[in-house]
Amino acid sequence: MERKIITTNRKAFHDFTIFEKYEAGIVLTGTEIKSIRIGAINLKDSFCKIDNNEIFLYNCHISPYENGNRYNHEPKRTRKLLLTKKEILKMQTKVKKEGYTIVPLEIYFKQALAKIEIGLAKGKKIHDKREDIAKKDQKREMARASKINY
Repeated sequence: MERKIITTNRKAFHDFTIFEKYEAGIVLTGTEIKSIRIGAINLKDSFCKIDNNEIFLYNCHISPYENGNRYNHEPKRTRKLLLTKKEILKMQTKVKKEGYTIVPLEIYFKQALAKIEIGLAKGKKIHDKREDIAKKDQKREMARASKINY
């Protein structure tokens, strides 16, 4: 199935170690989906939270649709995510017992429907971030060296 990625939360991969990923649907209004189609969405400071066995997306900024009228949406409203009850309960137990966080990773279209990929993650410490940067540098150096040899 074809996935057309709209936006990615690059800061999430930098600040967190992602252990599990889930695909969820998003409950959107008409002007929100039109704004997403033109790429006017930002996941930078957004997060997910479970309330009453339902999962919600907070702080996700979807710019108002330019051609929308007075019924345009509020840019940072709370949006409900659609997952199975089994997945939500599994995530809820891991968040409560093991201290995981639920982080939105990317928004994409799958068969004309907007989907969000969320991940169960734990925050990285400063030394972990430095380790990751060092590993990336090593990979880059190895790739550069292998290109020179050929």
